Amino acid sequence: MRNLFLRRWALFAALVAAWEVAARLADNPFFPPPSEIAGTASGLWLSGPVDRLFLSDAVFSDVLPSVGRLLLGWGLAAVLGVALGVAIGRSPVARHYLGPLLTFARAVPPPALVPVFLVLFRVGTPMQLATITLGVLWPILLNSADGARSIDATKTDTAVVFRIPRAQWILGVVLPGALPKIFAGLRVSLSLSLVLMVVSELVGSTNGIGFKLLVAQREFDFPQLWAGIALLGVLGYLLNTALLTVERRMLAWQPRQEFVVKPTTAGD
Repeated sequence: MRNLFLRRWALFAALVAAWEVAARLADNPFFPPPSEIAGTASGLWLSGPVDRLFLSDAVFSDVLPSVGRLLLGWGLAAVLGVALGVAIGRSPVARHYLGPLLTFARAVPPPALVPVFLVLFRVGTPMQLATITLGVLWPILLNSADGARSIDATKTDTAVVFRIPRAQWILGVVLPGALPKIFAGLRVSLSLSLVLMVVSELVGSTNGIGFKLLVAQREFDFPQLWAGIALLGVLGYLLNTALLTVERRMLAWQPRQEFVVKPTTAGD
């Protein structure tokens, strides 16, 4: 495991070094070397006082609001998606009637809804939360429905025979059995929420990482633009790592395996 970790980061370091050499040889203003990008990032976000852990004002005015909107929108989608997905998954009637509607809603590209939310909520946090929440809802909902539907029939028959209360059945049997697929949907939606956070800030915000990317692009400040892109990559890596840690802990009772679940439609 340790050797694998070292090999991964050695490959990453080699790619960064190759980028550094190629960028300096090309001397192209559109592709600054990583050292210049790192220096710009340090000046943007790590130039604050010691009592604030060297975090600059830009972290509190742009980075933290973006992360807050991302997590809140994703959290709302997780709650709605799991609740609705489990309800639909355990109801054949709901799957029959709602399957085509859910398939249609899932097929609509989330960024296409941004103009609608701009009209409804104007520029600001409500518009951004609506974009993130409704955009990432479908992977969670559909995977939750598929997980709840795939509960073993023997468990269902056993619950009927022993007259297990419905709430206890849902919380003690259905949810644990559906967790692998629920987490698969959560991972997909977490990556998508990062994209939609940026999209919503590009068109409907006066602060945030996406807004700063737009300002850097308009001012032809390419080191700052690349620094913002790198920051998004770091945030995505950290959030995914945190979610995987939670997943491993919550699924530790299951046989050790990789849970790779393809999103499915409610009508399958």
